[in-house]
Amino acid sequence: MAFAGQAVWITGASSGIGAAIARALAAQGARLVLSGRNEAALNDLAAQCGDALVLPFEATDYPAAARAADMAWQHSGGIDMLVNNAGISQRSLAVDTAFEVYDRIVAVDLLAPIALTQALLPRMAARGSGRIVMVSSVAGKVGSPMRTAYSAAKFGLFGYADALRAEVAGLGLKVHVIAPGSIRTNVSRNALAADGSTRGVSDKAIENGLDPDTAVRQMLDAIAADEREIIVAEGMEKQIGELRRTPDALHDQMAAVVAAGYAQKMEEGATQ
Repeated sequence: MAFAGQAVWITGASSGIGAAIARALAAQGARLVLSGRNEAALNDLAAQCGDALVLPFEATDYPAAARAADMAWQHSGGIDMLVNNAGISQRSLAVDTAFEVYDRIVAVDLLAPIALTQALLPRMAARGSGRIVMVSSVAGKVGSPMRTAYSAAKFGLFGYADALRAEVAGLGLKVHVIAPGSIRTNVSRNALAADGSTRGVSDKAIENGLDPDTAVRQMLDAIAADEREIIVAEGMEKQIGELRRTPDALHDQMAAVVAAGYAQKMEEGATQ
């Protein structure tokens, strides 16, 4: 099994895609670190997953994330794969939406995964191995109505991950971005409305979406196959994602630029 014995840290693990990833990896024999806000749900999941460390924290508490990174690394003897899955969605028209909604969603969906990745990155780079997984969305490839904040944040994950991948490819690290379409979770029910309140109801598209366990099998198979951009969707959502897929040749070209000394040349130019 591809992830047997590996230490995997999953955020947003208390439900939905995160919980499904945890169960699937536990079945493969992975050693898990589970994070999220709902400590009781995390403990219940840990009981299903065997050797699992529970590290609850609020995603936007960046000092707490840094402390959790220290604990996760020390407990596991290093982290082989970080799965940045925690996030929150939106269902409101931009013209009606309070700025506080943008502030919250960008903080949770973009800055929080960057903060956690940055906390682990030097250690992974020094060790010369590791995988970083960002769970974005098809809405991070094509702007989706009623999701302006969500799309902005999820687009940002692709930008950060693509640039990071080019920088660390030569260091033995691998960066993957997952773009799910509609998955049967509580994502729509938990989405923020225009005033920042929790929406409380689901969408027909979500209710008819992919089963989380089925979607996760596709995700993990693609990660094991070293796919860099992973689209997990059906129908029109899959077509949209594939139309906006970044060609592998472009990823390779950007990594080659770094390998040829791009960063060093930039530094030399700055000192001249």
